[in-house]
Amino acid sequence: MELKVPASVKKRGKYFISCCPVLDVCSQGATKKKALDNLTEALSLFLLSCFERGTLDKVLKGSGFVPAKAGIKDKPFPSKYETLDIPLPFHIKKDPHQCRV
Repeated sequence: MELKVPASVKKRGKYFISCCPVLDVCSQGATKKKALDNLTEALSLFLLSCFERGTLDKVLKGSGFVPAKAGIKDKPFPSKYETLDIPLPFHIKKDPHQCRV
């Protein structure tokens, strides 16, 4: 599973600062690619932390995320943003009988 988020990158001195404004998560790197890679990792860890604290649904809804509907394409982010695909670090337990609904 992945979550698409907007991201911006700006050079500040000798570093690149990357930011996801909708989730208020930022990172940095020596190159633009490294700054975006670090932001992707920071966002993945942030979302995992929210899940572990039981606040993921509240954080996503509060940031304007809504469930995707089948057959409806995502709206592109404004051109000043890049789109990052954030892998969600979740999986289904091996024994489906252990899952609780």
